[in-house]
Amino acid sequence: MTTTTQYYPQTVSHPGTTLVEILGEKQMGSKEFAVRTGKPEKTISDVLNGKSGITPEMAILFEQVLKIPAHFWINRQRTYDEYLARVEYKKTIEEGIEWIKTFPYAKMASLGWVEPTLKKEVKVINLYNYFGVSNIKGYYDFYHHQKLLVNFRISLKNNENSGAIAAWLRQGEIESCKLDVPKFDKKKLIKLLPELKMIMAFQPNDFFSQIQNLCMGVGLKVVHTPCLPKAPIHGSTRWLGDIPLIQLSGRYKRNDIFWFTFFHEIGHILLHGKKYIAIENIKYDGENQIYEEEANKFSANLLLSKEQEAEILSNRRLSEGDIINYAEKFNTHPAIIIGRLQYLKLVPFGLGNNLFNSIDFCS
Repeated sequence: MTTTTQYYPQTVSHPGTTLVEILGEKQMGSKEFAVRTGKPEKTISDVLNGKSGITPEMAILFEQVLKIPAHFWINRQRTYDEYLARVEYKKTIEEGIEWIKTFPYAKMASLGWVEPTLKKEVKVINLYNYFGVSNIKGYYDFYHHQKLLVNFRISLKNNENSGAIAAWLRQGEIESCKLDVPKFDKKKLIKLLPELKMIMAFQPNDFFSQIQNLCMGVGLKVVHTPCLPKAPIHGSTRWLGDIPLIQLSGRYKRNDIFWFTFFHEIGHILLHGKKYIAIENIKYDGENQIYEEEANKFSANLLLSKEQEAEILSNRRLSEGDIINYAEKFNTHPAIIIGRLQYLKLVPFGLGNNLFNSIDFCS
C-alpha cells in the first residue's frame, strides 16, 4: 500500500482577478486592453469578471501586450479549473460518508489494504482508490448493478454484507495482479492434479507457495486473502479476462476444509468455464446450486473416491492407525478421511481431531 499526500489550496481565485490587478498597475482600461489584444471587449470583460476562462490563444496575446509569459496565464487558468473540479468532487466525498459504514475499514487497515485513518473523508477517498472507482455510482454499478457483465457476472445488491464481500473479492484482484502467468492451459491443469494432490497428502510447510507456483505454470492464479468480519468466505473462483483466479481464505485453518475448497474451486474452472463466479459459503444473486454440487463431487472424489470410501467403511473397527494407513494407501491425508467420516456422521465430531493439521500461510 502506498500513500501520497499533496497540498490542495482551500480557495483559488479566478485568473481574471490577477488580470484586474495588473491592468490597474499599468493604468490600462479593459477597452484599451481589448483593442491592444484584438479581442472583443465583451470577451475581456467576461474574463475580468470571472465569467470566462483564459484560453492558450488568449494567453499568447496577453504575453505580447503585458510582457507576462503565456505559461503564467495558462497555469493560473489550469490551477483554477482544477480547484473548481475538486470543489465539485468534494460533493462525491460527502456522499460517501454513510457508504463507508458498510465496510470493515479498521480490519482492512490492519491488513494493510487501506491507509489507517479516523477521518471519514479520507476513508471515503481511500476506499474509492481501493476499489478503483471515482464515486459511489461507480462502485454500485460494478458490484451491484452488473454494468460490466464481461468481468463481473454476479450482483451483491441483495446481500446485507455486500461491502465486506466486495472488499474481500477486490483484494483478490489486487493480489492477482502481482502474479505473471502464461495463457491458461486446461489440459495441463488436469495433468497437474496428481501432483497437487500429493502436496495435499504430505502438506509441507511451504505447501501454499508450492501450489501457487505449480498453478501459475499452467496459467492459473491462486491467492490467499484473510477473512473479513461479516464475509465468512472459504474461497472464490472467477475469471479475470482469460485468466482464472482462485482466491482462498483458509477459514477455520483446518486442512481438510482448505483442501476441499481448493479442489472445489479447481472443479469450477474445469467444469463451468468463464461465465460462472463462485463464492463459497455466501448467498448471492447468480449462484448456481447445480454447479456447486458438481464442484463438491469433483473435489470429494479427487480427495477420496467412493470406492476408497467404501473400502474404509468396510472396516467396522477403525482405529486412528487404520485411518493413517488408509491415507497412505490412497495418497490422501488422514484429515480428509476423518473429516469425511465426521461429515457422514459415522463418527462423532471431535473424534480423531488430532489428525487435522492447521493451515498456516506464513510458512
